[in-house]
Amino acid sequence: MPETPPARRIVGILRLAAGLTLAVALAFQIIEKVANNDMVAHEYFSYFTVQSSMIAVVALVFGGIVALRLPIDTVLYTMVQMSVFSYAVVTAVVYNVLLRGIPEEGFIESRWPGELMHVWIPLFIALDWFVSPGRPALRWTGLRFVVIYPLAWLAFTMLRGAATGWFPYPFLEPSTGVLSIAVYVIGISVFIVGLASIAIAWSRVRARERERATLAA
Repeated sequence: MPETPPARRIVGILRLAAGLTLAVALAFQIIEKVANNDMVAHEYFSYFTVQSSMIAVVALVFGGIVALRLPIDTVLYTMVQMSVFSYAVVTAVVYNVLLRGIPEEGFIESRWPGELMHVWIPLFIALDWFVSPGRPALRWTGLRFVVIYPLAWLAFTMLRGAATGWFPYPFLEPSTGVLSIAVYVIGISVFIVGLASIAIAWSRVRARERERATLAA
């Protein structure tokens, strides 16, 4: 097995630290809600932010181990990381543009877990994608992979919302109108695909640079 470069070991440690920090933030938020009788599990675990954060925890911890052991990430992990990058960035943008500042009702939870999930961890994930070494080139067919989870989440959310009357985000509320919902859904979907396209293009650029450096060595 080829020796893991020092830069890859640093990436591995940072990914593990970010994944464990995010896990602590999720655990703290859950414990705080339960302790203050504010936990409605079937609602809490329905939020895109919470679900995508749980996916990110697994991806970051696994990616940290991969970076510590291998000089180049596997293609499968890179596909997952590309998806996590897209979900994290869209979560940060949607929250900070559309949802930040909306008045809260009832129990007011601690701010730092939400800031980690909506700002700092997405920022780390984005930097990890653009800066970290050892990423293979992805095929453009990977765009089909990135839309699977968001489409499944949206279908489940709208069907359950129609049955229960509860929707996790204001812009999905039927009271806003079908056209408004469609605009938001299409806009966010296009944004996710756009982010994934940028991520794939960047992986291909970095792979070509690595090949040229290898040939020149």
